[in-house]
Amino acid sequence: MKKLLLLALTVVSLSASAQNSASNKVISAKADALQDKIIAWRRDFHEHPELGNREVRTSGIIGKHLKSLGIEVQTGIATTGVIGILKGGKPGPVVALRADMDALPVTERVPLPFASKVKTQYNGQEVGVMHACGHDSHMAILMGVAEVLAGMQKELRGTVKFIFQPAEEGAPAGEKGGAEQMVKEGVLENPKVDVIFGLHINSQTEVGKIVYRPGGTMAGVSDLQITVKGRSAHGAYPWSSIDPVVVSAQIISSLQSIVSRNVNVTENPAVVTIGVIQGGSRFNIIPESVKMQGTVRYFTEYDEKLVTDNVRRIATKTAEAYGATAEVMLPFSNHYPVTFNDVALTAKMLPSLEAAAGKENVMLRPPVTGAEDFSFFQQKVPGLFFFLGGMPKGGNSITAPSHHTPDFYLDESGFTLGVKALCDLTLDYMAKSK
Repeated sequence: MKKLLLLALTVVSLSASAQNSASNKVISAKADALQDKIIAWRRDFHEHPELGNREVRTSGIIGKHLKSLGIEVQTGIATTGVIGILKGGKPGPVVALRADMDALPVTERVPLPFASKVKTQYNGQEVGVMHACGHDSHMAILMGVAEVLAGMQKELRGTVKFIFQPAEEGAPAGEKGGAEQMVKEGVLENPKVDVIFGLHINSQTEVGKIVYRPGGTMAGVSDLQITVKGRSAHGAYPWSSIDPVVVSAQIISSLQSIVSRNVNVTENPAVVTIGVIQGGSRFNIIPESVKMQGTVRYFTEYDEKLVTDNVRRIATKTAEAYGATAEVMLPFSNHYPVTFNDVALTAKMLPSLEAAAGKENVMLRPPVTGAEDFSFFQQKVPGLFFFLGGMPKGGNSITAPSHHTPDFYLDESGFTLGVKALCDLTLDYMAKSK
């Protein structure tokens, strides 16, 4: 009897495996057939970038495409967000797929025929606007996924929720936006999402490859502002002052000891960076105050408290030792949680990534100290966020232009792998949830 049961289970397992293999081949063929359309969408978005909470043209194109596929569309979520709901022909879980839409205040330097020439006002200055982080490719890929899955609607064992999110790079000053605002406005409800998948193109990972990490994959982040107040004086008479410039220099130097002497870097990395220091107006005047701004990053709640507590202590006590004061605002204007890939979900879905890219092309990666507001979705539902190669084959990952720079460049031949991976994750999750 046991042998018969084992044989039956083996047959079922082989049958499911064969079905998955056949499904993967269908998806692969459909994705390859869409390559030219995906590249065209990406180039259009790239040539017409829009900053966070200003993605009006962008969201209009996305909404029109989803409607053309017969997908239920909701617009105006978190200002300019677009939601598409595709109800499958069979009951099952709700799988969310997310792409971000916003560009950056960067002037493009890449000599492409579809390079951005857009200019706009940002923080009171005229700036260029560029998709310098690959969000244009994310949108194009997810539009391709929507077209593939809409063509398989009757076979879908569940519902797919397509989330096109504004302001991933942060909302403009005085505004709300991004994933946090989408969550507050109920994007994970009606229907209630069971799991969420997302990807990020990477200009320093070779095209055709996927990299991932279970657990903390991208850092939690808070920005900070420290205002040091002393006493102004003529630069020729420093003894009459309490010099906030000297105090600030001591604070900046001492902050470096947090990572080197307080954080156990054998377990998790951390970062404390001061990127802005402003003070004074003339070479021979000691100013009354100095303002610093920076960022702290971490991978656990313990390290978040450790780092932030030490920043406050070092800044305030160093200032006090010099007779000055230091006001610490941490976080100052934004805070993203750790982008945490659910460990069980990652293990469960790893075969899907390997089926899409080939096992030899899926690699474990170290933690990334960059941050992602995809983490707000993962706080509510299990999620998996992975990286898709966008560097030309044979490229040098060290010298390839990095994200958020004027020379950022992507090899478009890898976009269809993103479509295959997200489709495989969706269908395989639905199949495993029966």
